[in-house]
Amino acid sequence: MNSVSMSAAELKAALSLASVFFLRMLPLFMVLPVLSLSKNTYMHATPQLLGLALGIYGLTQASLQIPFGMLSDRWGRKPIIVLGLIIFGIGSLIAATADSVHGLLIGRALQGAGAVAAALMALAADLTRKEFRTKAMACIGVSIGAAFSIAFILGPILYAYIGIKGLFYLSVCLSILAIITLLTIVPSPPKKVQNVNPPNLRDIKSVLVNTSLIKLDISIFSSHLILMANFVAIPITLRDSMQLATISHWQVYLTAIFISLFIMVPFIMFGERLKKENLFLILSILLIMLSQIGLALFGLSLNLIIIFLVLFFGAFNYLEALLPSKVSKTTQKNTKGTALGVYSTSQFIGIFIGGLAGGFFYQQFSLTSVHLFCLFITFLWLLLILFFSKNENLGKNELEEEAV
Repeated sequence: MNSVSMSAAELKAALSLASVFFLRMLPLFMVLPVLSLSKNTYMHATPQLLGLALGIYGLTQASLQIPFGMLSDRWGRKPIIVLGLIIFGIGSLIAATADSVHGLLIGRALQGAGAVAAALMALAADLTRKEFRTKAMACIGVSIGAAFSIAFILGPILYAYIGIKGLFYLSVCLSILAIITLLTIVPSPPKKVQNVNPPNLRDIKSVLVNTSLIKLDISIFSSHLILMANFVAIPITLRDSMQLATISHWQVYLTAIFISLFIMVPFIMFGERLKKENLFLILSILLIMLSQIGLALFGLSLNLIIIFLVLFFGAFNYLEALLPSKVSKTTQKNTKGTALGVYSTSQFIGIFIGGLAGGFFYQQFSLTSVHLFCLFITFLWLLLILFFSKNENLGKNELEEEAV
């Protein structure tokens, strides 16, 4: 029987899965604003290797996201999610006990190897009716956004007291707590129903050549590449150029994230209400471009850095809310999983390349060069979006003419 609201079981499933996502993402995000400051903690550490350590989890996530999703279809969602969380915990423990940057790299790679996002999303779909699946995904999206914001505040504070190794030990504890939550609170799904219309090669090809989906994949790739590269440079800028103690970095991030809500919320409201989401996508890219120009050329005072971070976080967090929703709306039912898989893979590859490139440009040139590189990526991103938007509109016009 359908109802106008989620059942108690569906609400419990959505909130408990959101909690698991939160516990999984919080430790990953907490090291983001502080890992580049940890050169003296690990032997043989260089800016380039620390940048690689920052982003390498994205490479293993991208590689194993689809295999973990397929294994969850065969062996069940919960066993695979538990396995992924155990791998994540082992990776965190290796990173915490490592003395050299090479041990850190192994630990971070294993953190990413616990690639459970696809299985968690699939479990959310299993536990909710079709008409309430978007609400369940929204709960998960909110939990990831909350983890991101809280991590940027907690990370610098905890780093000042327990160091980077303490943050990794905390990651082990949070992974154990996530397993307990999954096994004791998250409901078990009903008996699996075989998909009677699995995507074939033609459907998969339609996902890969769909202009609208390509735009979204490029956007998630670019935004996360720029995020990771930026946070190779920004913590060092705050510590060395601004002479700001690490324990005080959270104040900068809290201020920037809070003020950025005045960009993100109106973008969400007006983009959806006016049916101009493509326009607000382009505006978001322009805001990120302005932030990189500012950080590269005008980051001469703390107040200016906060202003440019407001622009960046406002646009980035809007895209985090917009893009996955657009993917699910753009693709057909029997290719939705494939489209989300390609989208997630694009995101994690962006994370890997961003960390790697940020460390390279910082080590070989300067902190400013990191933001100039991100500016170039943003400009290329904007050109590609405009190009694909033009082709998308031409395609729509041709279809309308054929229909007439």
